[in-house]
Amino acid sequence: MQPLIVVNFKTYATAMGQKAVDLAQAMERASKDHVRMIAVVSAFDLHAVKQAAPSLEVWSQHLDPVGKGSFTGWLQPINAIERGAQGTIINHAEHKVDIEHVQQLMQQLPDEFPMCACAADVDEAHQLAELGPTFIAVEPPELIGGDISVTTADPAIVSETVNAVRAINPHVRVLCGAGVKDGKDVKTAVELGAHGVLLASGVTKASDVDAVLADLVAGLGN
Repeated sequence: MQPLIVVNFKTYATAMGQKAVDLAQAMERASKDHVRMIAVVSAFDLHAVKQAAPSLEVWSQHLDPVGKGSFTGWLQPINAIERGAQGTIINHAEHKVDIEHVQQLMQQLPDEFPMCACAADVDEAHQLAELGPTFIAVEPPELIGGDISVTTADPAIVSETVNAVRAINPHVRVLCGAGVKDGKDVKTAVELGAHGVLLASGVTKASDVDAVLADLVAGLGN
């Protein structure tokens, strides 16, 4: 299976609107056959990004377990899919939800629609693994957006999460994030048992996006 490089655009000024399109096109250029590159974009940018980078996999940053009808302000899954979403993250440290939200959302999504549930620690990853999402991304909140990667600051949380999730559901794949910046971090994540990485500012705030993306991909070999 291809390892993942998942870039969360968040609502950074460098990754919204036309800049989201530019960043997605840079990711499309950097994509290689041995890597699964994924852009996680604002719901407002889903359609434009997918149109501009058609070969790039594009996910939503959040979805809500609601149908069509009287749900003002919620992110309706089928509408998101119609606008280009090919997957979603959920329960990010910056947008926490309860376990019932995750479970109900899974029940609404098509079977082949990937979901990455974010966990702050091994215990939360354990709880989420029992639901069986496609991926679980472990991200210690205190390291998110920082200069030190989780693979350096707390490698044990990566390996322990991998072991805990595998023990519950071996079909769930583990990603790691928080402070991931370069190819060395990606390589270390995979060596610790992760299936890839979830990162944001290391790409979205880079002065040379193409160079950073090339380095991340290089960390996964050929």
